[in-house]
Amino acid sequence: MVEPMRVTTEEERIAALKKAGYNPFLLRSDDVFIDLLTDSGTGAMSQNQWAAMMQGDESYAGAHSWEHLERVVKDLTGMPYILPTHQGRAAERILYGILGGKGKVFISNTHFDTTRANIEFSGATAYDCLPAEANDPSVELPFKGNMDIQQMRDMIIKHGKENIGAVILTVTNNSAGGQPVSMQNAIAVRAICDEFGVLMVIDGCRIAENSYFVKHREEGFEGKTYKEIAQQMLNLGDAFIMSAKKDALVNMGGLLTLKDEMLAQKCTNLLIISEGFATYGGLSGRDMEAIAVGLVEVFDKDYLHYRIKSTQYLGEHLLKKGIQVVRPIGGHAVYVDAKSLYNHIPVEHYPGQALVCDLYLKGGIRCVEVGSVMFGKYDEDGKLIPANMELVRLAIPRRVYTQSHIDYVVDVFDDILESKHENKGYKITFEPPFLRHFTAKFEAI
Repeated sequence: MVEPMRVTTEEERIAALKKAGYNPFLLRSDDVFIDLLTDSGTGAMSQNQWAAMMQGDESYAGAHSWEHLERVVKDLTGMPYILPTHQGRAAERILYGILGGKGKVFISNTHFDTTRANIEFSGATAYDCLPAEANDPSVELPFKGNMDIQQMRDMIIKHGKENIGAVILTVTNNSAGGQPVSMQNAIAVRAICDEFGVLMVIDGCRIAENSYFVKHREEGFEGKTYKEIAQQMLNLGDAFIMSAKKDALVNMGGLLTLKDEMLAQKCTNLLIISEGFATYGGLSGRDMEAIAVGLVEVFDKDYLHYRIKSTQYLGEHLLKKGIQVVRPIGGHAVYVDAKSLYNHIPVEHYPGQALVCDLYLKGGIRCVEVGSVMFGKYDEDGKLIPANMELVRLAIPRRVYTQSHIDYVVDVFDDILESKHENKGYKITFEPPFLRHFTAKFEAI
């Protein structure tokens, strides 16, 4: 469908951002012109998805819509136990609530914010094992989202294999700049998990986008389809978690799939308690129909080509302006190096949040900081332990904006370059104990 987009005045944006505590998450969507906050659930569904929704079977148990979804997911993952959830973080809460607990350790190439929060909420500890060169936005590597295999091995030995809740491979690696993971790396992770008897979980909400990069960058996969590559990678895992709001092309939904029967039974019991019966798990029949169709459409070669190239278009035009972004440009978003762009702002004054606010004030563009607001911690003296990078994510919704909208975003960065030194950064005035970036409030320095 087509919806109206309202162009606000700068005065209106100043008032709206102040009311939101300088946190774009707290803005009204009506006050936003171009919304690049997230690609999660913000895409446009196809005619076939809308048509399938009309056939939604809303039976409480054993609906044919569930059977449709189950067939598609089993074919994709090769896993026998399929649990639908209302979104990805519900699947995380169920699985990591069972596998976690005090003393348990989880290892990932990079934990995403909700993943880390669900793990830490259980009392467990989350560690990232990302190669050092991946923390340099300017370094060009084909698979910059890979797990550091030696770090992973050392971490398992250090904490003891009996204390490892799971190894989580996130594809693509969202928090590290939307970077892909190679098949070779996934196979190596599987081998170490087998060696130590550790569970391997694949967080694959952008599995189709990752498959695109494998096909075009990794030797030996040129002749395989995107779906075949995804099937090969997912079959390496013991479990698969997905927020369907990304590569299933829907506005709501999630999946948890497993190979182990006993673990699946535990997860099913918790699913029934907290989400719904095992054959709908918090989803309506029409939701399941839309996901089933979306998981087929997402591997269409023309769709994936347009998706990846349109994101690259934005990143390449920012680079031409001298604005540093994480390279190579990822699949779902462009990550601007705010530390480089706002090099006059110290990390304790959150240069990423400064850029986020300026993009809204100058152009009505909403995006999100992926830096020390999202991932920073405090030491015993209350001093900020900053994140490895200070990034701002411009996430592109699927099948929504045209090139003219992206050109507008590029133009707003001209205004940013002219006035960036007027911004001195922000300080936090309120923050919750978990996932503070969602509800924190700020004021300008």
